[in-house]
Amino acid sequence: MAYNEDLVEKVRELLQDNDGLTEKQMFGGLAFMLNGNMACGVVGEELMVRVGPDNYQAALGERYTRPMDYTGRPLKGMVYVEEDAIAADLDNWVSRGAEFAGSLPPK
Repeated sequence: MAYNEDLVEKVRELLQDNDGLTEKQMFGGLAFMLNGNMACGVVGEELMVRVGPDNYQAALGERYTRPMDYTGRPLKGMVYVEEDAIAADLDNWVSRGAEFAGSLPPK
């Protein structure tokens, strides 16, 4: 599974203070889980972020995002964030994923 190790390390640092943080290989990359719920991850050079169904359309309206379509069909509530947005706003995107995952009951 190929993913950007530098980006993984940056995401890991941003999430390190969250309780229940684990990592799991998923979707051909590395996912970061909070209490068993996926928050975000790295696939190739992109960040995948679980923004949730209520924030999905707004997230897609932002530059450098697209539907997460790993299975060939969009996964509602999840987006890919391209490198340009990651460089400018990684902390915000990771926080959004952590916030949504943190709103879910532990698995």
